[in-house]
Amino acid sequence: MQFDKDLASPHRALFLEVRAYLLSFEGMQEVKKTRITTYAHPTGNICHLRTMPHGVDLGFLKGSKMNDELQLLQGNGKAIRVLSLEKMHQETIQYYMKQAINLNSQK
Repeated sequence: MQFDKDLASPHRALFLEVRAYLLSFEGMQEVKKTRITTYAHPTGNICHLRTMPHGVDLGFLKGSKMNDELQLLQGNGKAIRVLSLEKMHQETIQYYMKQAINLNSQK
């Protein structure tokens, strides 16, 4: 399971710090899947989190629809945009998480 791999990663501490912050958003739930750990809000699925060689990646499922004034999101697919982190940036994560939750509310 990917969650177990993340816990065995050299970036375990960062993974757990980002995970705890994601779970601090009201109503957020963690779903441990074989290939990825995802986070869902009552408004819908929000993002996934996994360790990488550089740190962790947060993949926002509707990232292509987000405002990226910070210009930190990577990717050019139809939907997902990835925020790569080498250390915890709570304000940055909050900026994108609030947008992701709001996007799901606009169904």
